[in-house]
Amino acid sequence: MDKGLNMDYERSEGGILMPKDALKLGGRFTVEHMRAGKLIDKFEFPNLVVNEGLDHVLNTVFHGGTQVGTWFIGLFEGNYTPIATVTAATISSASTETTAYVESQRQEYIEAASSAQSITNSASKATFTMNATKTIYGAFLISNATKSATSGVLFSAARFATPKAVATDDQLLVSYTFNASSV
Repeated sequence: MDKGLNMDYERSEGGILMPKDALKLGGRFTVEHMRAGKLIDKFEFPNLVVNEGLDHVLNTVFHGGTQVGTWFIGLFEGNYTPIATVTAATISSASTETTAYVESQRQEYIEAASSAQSITNSASKATFTMNATKTIYGAFLISNATKSATSGVLFSAARFATPKAVATDDQLLVSYTFNASSV
């Protein structure tokens, strides 16, 4: 057992030094609700990094898996709470993905380089301009840009603490911050 930074570590069979207690990966979505150019609400909520997303991280970092070059944010309007086993193949139907926005595809997640074990798109928020009155229940991060697509990799998903009623021409500005830490 190695010690350092007041934390116990163990070496894996492959020789990787990992925190004995845990490695914590997780994130938060932040949403700004705009109406007529004015901020009417801002809220944030934690996400679930789904099994498919965790496997993608492990396979990409340790097993030579293919990196996803571009990620996308989607929204859902179903009264749905994401579960660990939801995938890119099932998220659209399980959550009733909303397509009621004028942008032609899910919105690109344009992240800055990581710093202090955190990565975010807060400088370039994903913007959804609504074209119908809806109630939005949550968001997800996925590797496929096409609205309602059932392929790709689902990384994370989250249900809002409170569903948000949106009207035509409202905008939802969505940022996602992902953090990694040794606990």
